[in-house]
Amino acid sequence: MYAIVEIAGKQYRVEKDARLKVPLLHHEVGEKVEFDRVLLISDDGGVKIGAPVVEGAKVSAEVLEHGREKKIIVFKKKRRKGYRRKKGHRQHFTRIKIENISVG
Repeated sequence: MYAIVEIAGKQYRVEKDARLKVPLLHHEVGEKVEFDRVLLISDDGGVKIGAPVVEGAKVSAEVLEHGREKKIIVFKKKRRKGYRRKKGHRQHFTRIKIENISVG
């Protein structure tokens, strides 16, 4: 059984016991989180597609950790003008573990 769920504006394919790295969620480590924006559910009985979401479907997860990604370098240059800018940033993320997918 798997589901397509929307988390923080992005879509993820999730299964039970899967570990995902998603954009930063403002929850404490060890806290349970529920996502109700389930767009699709597939199981042995077939596929349920939402319009736009599947009614009564929920995905529950546990927050494992928070962290920061590797540094992204943003370099801009205009040739023959002497213009060079180098900037970078590190994106925050949250690692979650999917515990249950319920159809309701």
